[in-house]
Amino acid sequence: MVREKTGGGRLTVETYTIIVLLLAATIRVATPLVLAALAGMFSERSGVVALGLEGMILGAAFASAAVAAVTGSAWLGLGAGIATAVALALLLGFATVTHRGNQVVAAMAVNIMVAGLGPTLGMAWFNLGGQTPQLDQPAQRFLGLMGPWAATAREHPLPGLLYAELLSGHNLIVYLAAVLVPLSAWVLYRTRFGLRLRAVGENPLAVDTAGISVNALRYQAVVICGALCGVAGTYLSTAASAGFTRDMTAGKGYLALAALIFGKWKPFPTLGACLLFAFTDALASRLQGVALPIVGVIPVQFILALPYVLTVLLLAGFVGKATAPAAIGVPYSKEN
Repeated sequence: MVREKTGGGRLTVETYTIIVLLLAATIRVATPLVLAALAGMFSERSGVVALGLEGMILGAAFASAAVAAVTGSAWLGLGAGIATAVALALLLGFATVTHRGNQVVAAMAVNIMVAGLGPTLGMAWFNLGGQTPQLDQPAQRFLGLMGPWAATAREHPLPGLLYAELLSGHNLIVYLAAVLVPLSAWVLYRTRFGLRLRAVGENPLAVDTAGISVNALRYQAVVICGALCGVAGTYLSTAASAGFTRDMTAGKGYLALAALIFGKWKPFPTLGACLLFAFTDALASRLQGVALPIVGVIPVQFILALPYVLTVLLLAGFVGKATAPAAIGVPYSKEN
């Protein structure tokens, strides 16, 4: 076997390939988490609890897959996914911002509604057990984009595989998520809108006193939240998968919310938390059936639970150190 020297030891090409592929899988798994966490950041920075991420992502996943299957266009599916998630976000805004309803109850109601409504509509429209038809045509999905000379670079694993697998080969939504992190940081900390958004999440009375509409800012935040969740849901059903299946989000909305809390409602620390959770998920999928020294084959149930166990442990250790926006979850009533 070909070996390359690395410091005092040696690294086989096989081990190097496994590491690179694991990191590439981490990027793919992290993409919907990053999009959803950024969505939650805008919502919660405005004072609106983002527990509805799961429902918005799931609704967008169904809508995008259904439209892509019927029309044959992934781009129309993306539009449908964004529109669906924004509609759900506006529904939450109407219940919690306009009517000052309990934000946690309203969000959970949306999550439960979408979890049942998606498979029901899928059964009625496609008669495939609650699923959408498989997206078999290239135009129906967002496929990987190969960079220049990627195929040639793959023939020379050291270091060509880094370019071929980590920088190239991902679909458009992956690159979009990478761009949105610094863009969100710029909007949040370098624009007037970001300043007002942070202010309304901390002291809505002061914002209202300055003549700025608290409700308008919160509606703008939930619309941004819905749009980003729409992209995340579209990614799950038309990029990472080839169609919609029941409960395909598998708690990713809640994981994204946990990453947001772990990242203290800041874009770049939140990105790090998403990558950490995604790495655990990608590693867990590769540990299935693998026999480890001493412990032997790890039970599949433990491997599947590993990302969620890590989430609980991290939040138990760090959530007390993370300070949420002061007005989060608190309905605002304009002073008379």
